[in-house]
Amino acid sequence: MAVNTIDAQLLAKMFLGGAQNLTSKKEWINELNVFPVPDGDTGTNMSMTIMSAAKEVTNLGDQVTCASLAKAISSGSLRGARGNSGVILSQLFRGFCKVIAEVDDIDVFTLSCAFEKAVESAYKAVMKPKEGTILTVAKGIFEKGQELSDCDDMELFLTSVLEYGEEVLASTPEMLPVLKQAGVVDSGGQGLIEVLRGCVLVFQGKEIQIDTSEFAGKAGASQQGGTVTADLSSMEHIKYGYCTEFIIQVPQTFTMKQEIAFKEFLESIGDSIVVVADDEIVKVHVHTNDPGIAIQRALTYGFLSNMKIDNMRLEHEERLIQNASSIANAQSPSNVQQQTQALSEASQNMAQVSGEKKEVGFISVSIGEGINAILKDLGVDCIIEGGQTMNPSTEDILTAIDQVNADTIFVLPNNKNIILAANQASSLVEDKRIVVIPTKTVPQGITAIINYLPDLDIDENIENMTNEIERVKTGQVTYAVRDTQIDGKTIHQNDIMGIGDQGILSVGQDIMATTIELVDEMLKGSDLELISIYYGADVTAKEAEKLKEAVEEKYPDCDVELQSGGQPIYYYVISAE
Repeated sequence: MAVNTIDAQLLAKMFLGGAQNLTSKKEWINELNVFPVPDGDTGTNMSMTIMSAAKEVTNLGDQVTCASLAKAISSGSLRGARGNSGVILSQLFRGFCKVIAEVDDIDVFTLSCAFEKAVESAYKAVMKPKEGTILTVAKGIFEKGQELSDCDDMELFLTSVLEYGEEVLASTPEMLPVLKQAGVVDSGGQGLIEVLRGCVLVFQGKEIQIDTSEFAGKAGASQQGGTVTADLSSMEHIKYGYCTEFIIQVPQTFTMKQEIAFKEFLESIGDSIVVVADDEIVKVHVHTNDPGIAIQRALTYGFLSNMKIDNMRLEHEERLIQNASSIANAQSPSNVQQQTQALSEASQNMAQVSGEKKEVGFISVSIGEGINAILKDLGVDCIIEGGQTMNPSTEDILTAIDQVNADTIFVLPNNKNIILAANQASSLVEDKRIVVIPTKTVPQGITAIINYLPDLDIDENIENMTNEIERVKTGQVTYAVRDTQIDGKTIHQNDIMGIGDQGILSVGQDIMATTIELVDEMLKGSDLELISIYYGADVTAKEAEKLKEAVEEKYPDCDVELQSGGQPIYYYVISAE
């Protein structure tokens, strides 16, 4: 007899099966990426996004309903989303969950409606949707589901939409020439198919064990990737001593009226307030001298979880002692390097969030210690370390926003694969104005903050900064992790590649020669005056100086600057403007 419905417990198992199947295939999905660069990218981003949701689902235990399951999947994936593929996946889940949250059991018609809502949400999240991607595969699944919405056999429905999704995926190279040239299907679409395949296998009775231990910790929070470092004034004058965080599980949607009233109450007892409401879950952060009062008021809205209270004054004292000890141990005349390192570490450990609110703050994604220092010198308040090799999640960006006490915060993603996550984080914050400047590279981020002018209002600065980043050309030099053909070039594993804003500009076996060719291509047909070279962790200062001299000799009319970027993976990051 055909099964025609799915209950909440089975759907939870199916979702976990989909998460496990995707995670087991993540390295293979990474290899489908068109650009053969050594980064985490699609498979890793999608895996970490879905595993954030899987952690939430496993925390539900056996008492699961469609409503609670929908909330866990939506909230977990939303906050854990990283990279464009991860954000799109989270939006697919979010739309899907809006439909299933309203029912007790799921039939074929409900499932087809959920697919439709999923596609609608995902397409809205992308400013310029491109066919031949994960969006196309999702749309194909929805269209097949709609065609079969009158079917009363759930297994037939699921296997049919999976098969059709695979057909659509196989056609993606015909929609995107770059996929056809590289001989691969779309990696994001493949990831989505693996999620659906895992779900279908569990429905058919296959036992799949899921291991979320490597993502242990606070549900929904990112456990890897972006590291948030505040570089603000020290906490010598701490007005409110307890950093208090918790999540309120409200029985019904947290209304705007309740949110405003709760924020007003928190403002009366503390500062550094963040209240992020997402349907029945409210994330709260406040600095106060009486956490108990904040908790008591929160309990009037629902029950609490993930409670965390830190004594900032005590932590500050302990940090000062540790810093003093580090410096004292380094006071050896014969070891100047050790002394300098200890002083640097002490300075970093003392960096904390200022208690005084200011009008404007800055958050920037960065990729190396040298670039971190440059951004801090330019006035960036909070650094998120991650970039191309590990895209920060939406939660990482929300954490950074929590740490900057400003009315308006500019966020510089500095990577095209982080912009969607930054925008998603921005949409979850209501007590501060979050402005995402769509910087796609670190040099663009540096240009953006240099062109912030305090005398202009926020909207004028947005226009000015956005216009200026378009004038910056960026090049990056790295190595190929596999053989491929792209941008009319044949690339072999371990070849050196010079990648420009529009694709791969140079390929060779020698780092310096390939870099100079990249610069040549970047400057071709342009009247540029400044070339900035940031050398990475795998390049010596002597090697970098040789490159600088060669570029200066070839382009005597350009000013050439050399900086230690300290970035991994990329031998050089170069900007021209």
